[in-house]
Amino acid sequence: MSYEIFGNEMTELHPTSSTVRQARQDESEGVPAPSALIEGKNAVLEALRAGKTLDKLFIQDGMRDNTVSQILAKVKGSSTVVSFVKKQRLDQMSETGAHQGIIAQSAAGEYATLEDALLLAEKKKEPPFLILLDEIEDPHNLGAIIRTANVVGAHGVVIPRHRAAGLTAAAVKASAGAVHFTPVIKVNNLKKTMDELKKQGFWFACADMEGESMYKTDLTGPMGLVVGNEGSGVSRLVKEACDYVVSIPMFGDISSLNASVAAGILSYEIRRQRMQKRPAN
Repeated sequence: MSYEIFGNEMTELHPTSSTVRQARQDESEGVPAPSALIEGKNAVLEALRAGKTLDKLFIQDGMRDNTVSQILAKVKGSSTVVSFVKKQRLDQMSETGAHQGIIAQSAAGEYATLEDALLLAEKKKEPPFLILLDEIEDPHNLGAIIRTANVVGAHGVVIPRHRAAGLTAAAVKASAGAVHFTPVIKVNNLKKTMDELKKQGFWFACADMEGESMYKTDLTGPMGLVVGNEGSGVSRLVKEACDYVVSIPMFGDISSLNASVAAGILSYEIRRQRMQKRPAN
């Protein structure tokens, strides 16, 4: 059994471009929830030249001209997810009716690097503590977890590039400003990132209802807390990469928690154990 997550609709503020409009979600077609959409080849290219971070880029199948090539060259190696889709999908997403075969979904916040998070821990003279989210899809849950990460003193939140909520306006708003203080890192592969962090002394605890009680698990030292998405929980490969599987004791009539609530409870248990282990001055 895994921790549950409850979806909410996204809302987004638009950047300063006359070609930007809010899109409406159409779940039957897989269209993303309302977000900052930049429509048109030149508008997308100008946004990239201005240093705008793009979460997703939708390009019409078969479109290969000079401008599109320039756009693809600029996002190569970045965290931007590129999808080639049918014209009908772009037509449905667009509110301008002039998407020219390309629509970008911009990020409302800036992403950090793992180095930023580790330097923050070093600056605070603390063992690094990261919260890793395995395909959390609801931006409100993402924002709430970033907020919790900040108040509990975690040094960063790590999210995967694919199949996960990014720093949309809804996530930024739900973070209550914490996104401006807590590094949020987007990585291509969560498991590979964990493998690299293990080489730096990290231990990983996976949140799962079938795990050992958090009260019986040593959660001190360089730690990564892994929280999974809705019904599927933490994916098999990521779970296998974890050193511990931990659970939150339940004393009521239901046996599941919202993902952001579970992340908060486990994060504070990590903080509690660290405070107890801290040597007296």
